[in-house]
Amino acid sequence: MDILFNLFILFLTFIYVLATILIPVQLKKRDKITKFQARKAVHLLAGLAVLTTPYYTSPWWAVILAGSMTLLTLLSSKKSSVKQLKDLYDSIGEEEEEKVGYLQGPFHYSLSITILITIFAIIAPDQMYFPIAGIMLMIISDTLASVIGKKYGKRKIKIPWVKTTRSLEGSLAFFISGFLLCLLAFTILGVTNPINQNHLTLEIALIYSLITSALATIVELISPSTWDDLTVPIATVVIVFFLTLI
Repeated sequence: MDILFNLFILFLTFIYVLATILIPVQLKKRDKITKFQARKAVHLLAGLAVLTTPYYTSPWWAVILAGSMTLLTLLSSKKSSVKQLKDLYDSIGEEEEEKVGYLQGPFHYSLSITILITIFAIIAPDQMYFPIAGIMLMIISDTLASVIGKKYGKRKIKIPWVKTTRSLEGSLAFFISGFLLCLLAFTILGVTNPINQNHLTLEIALIYSLITSALATIVELISPSTWDDLTVPIATVVIVFFLTLI
């Protein structure tokens, strides 16, 4: 019964993820939305599938899903012989990705989810609120910071090795939204603990949320744009988790 239950969740989640990819791609092909909007829609919606992780009887099912998406993004290129993969690249690929020839940003995005879920499946399956908090930062806060920064960013922050100019407004949006998202993750999965997760007090959840969002903001600020989907969630979660052990 456990296998059937896990397969059912996996099947529904696959359908959801494919829909969050195919719908923006089709809208971009019909010029209903821009490439920037299509990419951000995929970035924002597809990763939310990670919220199903605690509901599997084993987190390895979530690793299978994340690994599949990692392979899909790696194979998506302008030279792909599979039309759907080429369409995906054409619809959300960025200029910086022309040199590498594949969807480097989305690949890093999927790879970071796969790495984090795999690490915690091995060392701490009862503390999945750590990787989920970090992934939510990458999914929502990074998208929000990009949108706010482009539209309202007036105070520029220039860091020599970062190819994309950051803004104070975008970084503030990242921090504030990140804190709220982390608090949500730590509270739902740790404090109220509806699933088999290690219990947290509200005070600890608040401290974890503040440290995680602040650290993630700093990492995002100093990370090159093509690498922040990899550096922000992994560096943040690993550092915060080891701080809790100390």
